[in-house]
Amino acid sequence: MADVLYAMPIDSEFAVVAARRRARELGEALAFTAHDQTRIATSALEVARAVLSATLHGRAEFLLDEVSRPQGLLIRFVAPATTLEDLCGRAGGAARAAGTEESAGALGVLAAQRLMDTCVLEDAAGDAVVTLTKHVPEHAPYATAATVAAAAARAEAAAASGAQGSFDEVQWQNRELVNALSDLRERQEELVRLTHELEDTNRGVVALYAELDERAHHLRRADDAKSRFLSNMSHEFRSPLYSILALAKLLMDRVDGELTDEQAKQVRFIRKAAEELSETVDDLLDIAKIEAGKIELRPAEFEVANLFSALRGMLRPLLPASGVDLLFDPCDDIPPVVADEGKVSQILRNFISNALKFTEQGEVRVRAHYDAAQHLLTFSVCDTGIGIAPEHQQRVFEEFEQVENRLQAYVKGTGLGLPLCSKLCKLLGGTVGLESELGKGSTFTATILVDTPAVPGDSPRAAIEVHTENDLP
Repeated sequence: MADVLYAMPIDSEFAVVAARRRARELGEALAFTAHDQTRIATSALEVARAVLSATLHGRAEFLLDEVSRPQGLLIRFVAPATTLEDLCGRAGGAARAAGTEESAGALGVLAAQRLMDTCVLEDAAGDAVVTLTKHVPEHAPYATAATVAAAAARAEAAAASGAQGSFDEVQWQNRELVNALSDLRERQEELVRLTHELEDTNRGVVALYAELDERAHHLRRADDAKSRFLSNMSHEFRSPLYSILALAKLLMDRVDGELTDEQAKQVRFIRKAAEELSETVDDLLDIAKIEAGKIELRPAEFEVANLFSALRGMLRPLLPASGVDLLFDPCDDIPPVVADEGKVSQILRNFISNALKFTEQGEVRVRAHYDAAQHLLTFSVCDTGIGIAPEHQQRVFEEFEQVENRLQAYVKGTGLGLPLCSKLCKLLGGTVGLESELGKGSTFTATILVDTPAVPGDSPRAAIEVHTENDLP
């Protein structure tokens, strides 16, 4: 429910100026800020001018909405026997679509819409009605229609009337424009300052990016140099290692005569150390080849059951004297697949040997699962060993990283096995995974993308599509 504070006709330019003055006085009475008073007065002036352009019989009503929270100052303009199109002119969007300029009435109403909180346009019984609303500031005291009208009346009595009053209001408006221009100038200077700061910042960012690019280039060169070094040194190490192994075998075969028990023991130590170093060199060479993109895949058809059988015989000598069982779950339901069996075997050998090193009691179990829909073959190696803490699980797949544990004094390693597994699995189109709980064991998984053997009559393209369109989820 809104109470009428003041009503006046809009029938001349004097009335338009008077409407502006009345809006400003009511805004001051309701404790609006100086900026809001200017917005209210300017909105009233623009809409009053649009009403006067449409008809000489318009009127303005100033109302106070006492019920709403916050309270609101309403300014209602009525243009009798006038349509909204006549009052506001062509609509802004239609005018732009037609390539014509918007009318003064449309621009005035548009300005009021932006300056006030709400602007409602409606046709009421053939009359065009524009209602502007500005919410009273929350810090303002509660106002009634009587107190606001009395305050506005005192302000009107203090001002001159007639032409002199209109002249004073125009002067007031000019002062507001000067103040607004001064504010705009200050804001423009602030924007110029901020623009200069932003330009300086942009130049700093560009310089930083250039430095980062240079450092990235140096890192790439260093990485390439590291790969070349590993590759060259691995090749250089192989020849003397092969000589050491061959000579140790000759001694163990007693080609040049019998050995004492102590001599045979020492030769076995030499041979074991050379074999371990040879494995490290092979891992380094494989990592260097993968990083250089020179490793080749040799996909061929194989059966997982045969792979498990070969791994069982190959890794049985690594079993501790007692207390740990190496178990392979049946996998007869998995059909023959096409992949690089040598790389798959290398991944599983690293997983299993690593599990055997860190398992003192219990078992190491190897499983395989085939997802025919996505052509994914997943191997898992579960152990009941010492486990890995969550904060260290990512480190085990980084080169030369080893997690400290109580078995390190008895177990030798270089920290290359698991990183190599990760790189090989990625090369095979898959990923590695790890689930572990400290003190209870670990489960390492390797999921790879495989093909199925081509059926006679299938086109080569069908096999290619299977390999390229089935990605990991």
